[in-house]
Amino acid sequence: MSEDHSASSYPLRVLFLCTHNSSRSQMAEGLLRARGGASFEVMSAGTEPGIVHPLAIKAMQESGIDLSEHRSKSLEEFRAQPPVDLVITVCDEAAEACPYFPNAKRQVHWGFADPSRVQGSDEERLAAFRRTRDLITTRLNFFLTHAPFSSLDEAYAAAIATMEPGV
Repeated sequence: MSEDHSASSYPLRVLFLCTHNSSRSQMAEGLLRARGGASFEVMSAGTEPGIVHPLAIKAMQESGIDLSEHRSKSLEEFRAQPPVDLVITVCDEAAEACPYFPNAKRQVHWGFADPSRVQGSDEERLAAFRRTRDLITTRLNFFLTHAPFSSLDEAYAAAIATMEPGV
């Protein structure tokens, strides 16, 4: 999408990037797909892909979003594709490993704690995934309050605005 064209004339290509593409980026992809509709072409990938975490699948099912058919994808799968309008890194490790995705028109970092690192009972671990899901939901909802976007610059500004305290 050219920055000179209206973002409403075709989908905004958004890539959520995390280290393993197993939890945070998968949840963000599922949420934006569900809430953003046809205005967005949504993808996710990892710098070191693994598997989609079962607790991420369970937490998202509770919100009515099915990730059971999702798979963890490598960042390499997207390098030869058309440019991505907006890359959003959702973990600090991915932001460090990929400070700039060369196929991105714009890139922003939304850091979320890794729920898979939480130790404890099954319920405590699931609670961590629910918290992460809810934080991502809050940020995406705020981002979507600015949609539809009239330009890529407007979408980028909205993504940056979600990083303000209290969002």
